[in-house]
Amino acid sequence: MTILYPYQDAFERALQQRDIAQATRAEYTSTLQDFFHYLENFNPTYQASHRVNQLQTQDAEQYLAMLVDQRQIQAMTYNKVLSHLNVYFKFLFSHGWTPYLPTLDLKSKPLAESRPVNFHWVDDLPDLLTDQRLHVYTRATLLLTAHGDPAQVFLRPGYTAQLQTADWPANEQAFLQEWRAFVTPLQARFQTPDWFLKQRAAADPHLTLPGLHKYLRPNEATAGFRLSPSTLYQGYLVHYLRRHPRLSDQEATDRLHLDPDSIDYYRKLARHAE
Repeated sequence: MTILYPYQDAFERALQQRDIAQATRAEYTSTLQDFFHYLENFNPTYQASHRVNQLQTQDAEQYLAMLVDQRQIQAMTYNKVLSHLNVYFKFLFSHGWTPYLPTLDLKSKPLAESRPVNFHWVDDLPDLLTDQRLHVYTRATLLLTAHGDPAQVFLRPGYTAQLQTADWPANEQAFLQEWRAFVTPLQARFQTPDWFLKQRAAADPHLTLPGLHKYLRPNEATAGFRLSPSTLYQGYLVHYLRRHPRLSDQEATDRLHLDPDSIDYYRKLARHAE
């Protein structure tokens, strides 16, 4: 297995022992991979030694500020990322692998700052899939999110092998034909069946979450709504729960792969969504 961030094996074993859902573990991986990718490219402290035990509050603060300023994440996403980092650093601290807790003095943001979740985009999916002004990666992101997979899942190598599309409706099949025409040359070039691939030569051809943002962000003006993968997924969850109001908490947890607290939160959003 490719190591995506320091102490990944030990941390993932700890998450498994806590019975954390696979989808949630994938979110941790996505957050930590992105965090250390950012440090490696933009943080002098980490660039100097690549040692986790040198990271302090300002280093985590710098990353979170980037997410707000450049990627324009909302309060709920900010809090989730901060929570992931907090759990990770507490784990390292408990094992003596770092003397610092870089997130200890960082505070979550009030959820009241968040914009209303846009769940209407799921109903507009047929029109969005045919909009040639939207990049094919943008439309594929919308399609896969509308089928219940967050970006940290569909960007993972091997995802395509588990994807079943035969029973998808005709309008989605039409887009898949366009998608295959686009991605097949890239798959042949990089010798992989995976979907989201870089368009230039690279040691690892798989598109990262920051790389996907570069395609999504320019399309927001055309789409008329935010295309952040986390925001889209939140909209999907609200849409799903509005369409299935009689699901029990256990059924919702099983189908959406979320913990009960998250289900309760999205139920409240669904009840008040307009």
